[in-house]
This record gives sequence, C-alpha cells and structure tokens, in this order.
Amino acid sequence: MRRSALDDRGGIITERGTDRVTVRLRIVAGMVSPDQLRGLADIAARYNVGLSLTVRQTIELFHVDPAHLMDLISDLEKNGTPLGSEKTEVVNVTACPGIDRCVFGLIDSLDLAKKIDSIHFGRDMPVKTRISVSSCPHSCMSERLCEIGVTGVVRPQRKSGDCTGCDNCTQYCKKGAISVKNGLLHMDMEKCILCGMCILSCPYGIIHADPPAYQITVGGRRGTSPAAGRHLVTVKSPKEALRVVGLVVEWIYRSAWDGALLSDQLNDLNFDRFKGRVLADLPPDEIETGY
Repeated sequence: MRRSALDDRGGIITERGTDRVTVRLRIVAGMVSPDQLRGLADIAARYNVGLSLTVRQTIELFHVDPAHLMDLISDLEKNGTPLGSEKTEVVNVTACPGIDRCVFGLIDSLDLAKKIDSIHFGRDMPVKTRISVSSCPHSCMSERLCEIGVTGVVRPQRKSGDCTGCDNCTQYCKKGAISVKNGLLHMDMEKCILCGMCILSCPYGIIHADPPAYQITVGGRRGTSPAAGRHLVTVKSPKEALRVVGLVVEWIYRSAWDGALLSDQLNDLNFDRFKGRVLADLPPDEIETGY
C-alpha cells in the first residue's frame, strides 16, 4: 500500500548540514510532458527551490523548507509529477527509449516500464528495489546492475547456403561471434550477446531472427562493488515478463531482510530454489531455452 505524504517517505531526503530537504519525484522512465516541465519550473519558482536531474530518470527539488512540504506535494500531484521513492521501496522504474525511437531497440521497454510502475511503484520492501528495462543487450539502463533487470534479446538464425561472404556482419559484431571462412558464415553462440546487430547489418537478409525475448536478472548491485544480477529466466512475451517481475517483487518482499543488499542475500535466500519455482510456474511454451 502507498503511504500518505505525512509519513516518512523515501522520496523526502534530509539534506546534509541543513534543516532543508530534497524532494524526489515519480517520473516513469524519464517521460515528462512540456506542460509538466513548465509546471515544475513554476513550482520551483513558487517555493524558491532548485531543480536537478538524477541518474535514475527523475527530478529532484532541493533546498525545500519542510514547513512547505504538504503544499509542495499537493502542487506536484496536480502537476502529474508526484512524490517519488528512495528508501526501502520499489523506486522509480527506468527504461530506455526502446522501439519507440532507438534503431537498436528490440522490445517496447517504455510500455513495460509503465506497466511495472503502475503495479509496483512505492511498495514498502525490506530492501531498496530498483527495476530497470533495457530494450537490447547494449544495456544503456544498466539494468543488470539493478535488483530486477529486464533486457530485450534476440537470437540470430542463418539461412544456410545463401551467404555471399560479403563480411559485412563481422564488422558490426563487436564480440567476434561471427566469422566468414572460405566464403561460409560461421556463428559462435558462446560469444553472441543476442543484440541483433548482425541481423541489422546483413544487406541480403540472410541472417534473420527469432522473435525478441525478455531476459530477466535478479540481484544486481551498484555502489563500490558493482556486479551483474543472476539470470532468472528468459520469456517470450511482455505479459510473462510482467508476471515474472511480480513474482520477484513478492519473493523479495516475503523473503529478504533489511540491513543488507539483495545481492548479498541471494545464497541465503536460496535463489536457485526460487528460480526452480518460477520455471515450474510458467507455461513451458513461454520459456525461451538456450539464452
């Protein structure tokens, strides 16, 4: 349940060495309208506070007088840019532009992020829970370093016998997963990161693709010792991706404890057993194997 603004919300952050606070906003995937931006400028001027952009696609109002908090929060709600989260909650859900405007996009990251936010944002959790969606393995959102990450992936397929040996795809593959030997195309799936660059680069359409899939990782970590999350499952549809994210959120809520990052708890929480339960719960035809 969402708490009221009178409670100690994570979106209200005590500032260093002052009696002022910073107010973090809820802006899903960094998407904000011109009217909302104008409204935020007016609000900042009205309360004589500063504005700053965060690394997680939201905005903060800083040097806010706590005496004005309730009026400020009310104005933010009316502007469609309400109070966000920061502590042990599901915080601002981030996403890249995806297929909306990125040439490398594989999945509709923005739509998935909005749906995740509408269900899970602001939920009280035992640990801070960051969720991020990247439309492809280039991982512009560093989603694998979040507690829950969703990455769009695609598996290339080669039409045997049709390759001209032009070598164009090998120039685009940054992982050395493709080579042309004696005029024949060879693909090393051990090196392939499932980004689909070879598919885009083939001028003859010889390399095609399975439908994009959704790779979900758990337990990523930022900070002084960054580490990628563990692979949980790769599913075929956004519906199942949304469902799996919900299962992970519920698992964290019921199983994790405060005082330690989720990444440091995975072994004690028996992540592998949880993974087995997720795989058993999903329809077999929705699970992508070999990813």
